[in-house]
Amino acid sequence: MQNQPNTPLQQGNQMPPNMMNNQSKDHGGHELFDAHEIIAGIISMLDQYQMYDQHIQDPELKDILKRQSTFVTTMYNTIVGSFSTGHDPAVPTQQYKMTQSHATTYGVKPGPPKKPNQSVNELSDKGLSAYMLGQTKSLATLLAMTALEMTNPVLRRVVADSVPNFIEMSYEIFLYQNKHGYYQVPQLNVQDMTLMLQSYTTVPQQNLPQ
Repeated sequence: MQNQPNTPLQQGNQMPPNMMNNQSKDHGGHELFDAHEIIAGIISMLDQYQMYDQHIQDPELKDILKRQSTFVTTMYNTIVGSFSTGHDPAVPTQQYKMTQSHATTYGVKPGPPKKPNQSVNELSDKGLSAYMLGQTKSLATLLAMTALEMTNPVLRRVVADSVPNFIEMSYEIFLYQNKHGYYQVPQLNVQDMTLMLQSYTTVPQQNLPQ
């Protein structure tokens, strides 16, 4: 009796045809899992921004949400393009530009204690902007961590270049919250702050590169 050409052992030793091309061989297994996590996280952000849009009352916050949604959609296509091909995407990484003033209000004012909402009707711009900030901060952290372990140079660069954009979006939401008193920033007294700022000194450098 002749041996069957496709035994389970032989199937396990054979590499699928789509793994033989240059696109696939330039990706490590860990990198593929990380890329899936990144893409899924961005999809989740865009989906949830659509839900927040239905409840936001402040036109300013709604404008931030729509601008960030549009930008992240382009970012999503750029990342998917580099991930699926291993080559430079059709649309390169863009730079997000916020519209908020950089002025920060310092100090803490008393307010009612916080508690979980009891119904969707209790959703407020304060809470919705906090959800947005949580998502942009989480994605900034996720992309930074995964960029450190990616092997494909194109995908690594696209992911790494996207981190500053999520940082900028997070900063924009923080400034919006701070301006409206949602995100308060305590400060040390002047004496303690001065001591902290003067805790270090520089050292002389020798043999600097010419």
